[in-house]
Amino acid sequence: MDRPKNIVNIHDLELQPRPPQFAPTGPAADRYDARAALVSRQMGAKKLGFNVTAIPPGKRAFPLHNHQTTEEMFFILEGEGQLRLGRDTYPVRAGDLVSCPPGGRDSAHQFVNTGAMELKFLAVSTREQVDLCDYPDTGKFAVLADMAPEAGQPRMLSFVGREGEGGVGYWDGE
Repeated sequence: MDRPKNIVNIHDLELQPRPPQFAPTGPAADRYDARAALVSRQMGAKKLGFNVTAIPPGKRAFPLHNHQTTEEMFFILEGEGQLRLGRDTYPVRAGDLVSCPPGGRDSAHQFVNTGAMELKFLAVSTREQVDLCDYPDTGKFAVLADMAPEAGQPRMLSFVGREGEGGVGYWDGE
């Protein structure tokens, strides 16, 4: 009997590189890389977002950031690395659970793969219609909002800027 779409084995997921429009550019391409299986919408989730992300050795998946409204939880599946959390850094390894509640820059977080193999984790988050993010290392902020789907495809509005300036590129300054 075939399984329904809301049951997936984590070992059957195919992690994909970022689409070209979201790939790091310039100097950021030397420090950032990740593959992910974005499965929550495919599985029919409405209020939770979840994915499996793998970071190659020596890389980071995303810039240090915090969410004003979205709450995240990470479960380290494989590998080891470091979690930057606020101004501190902590070692992480397979089996660790990490909670990142919404809040200010003291809740900013970033995973860095310091090991010899991929750092792989399950990320689970609330799906808020609008989220605001801060990027403390570069002084940027982002406004992210889910929009009504078009032709069955999800859409998102995003604006990245710096206070007192106009918009900037997501990877600007990274």
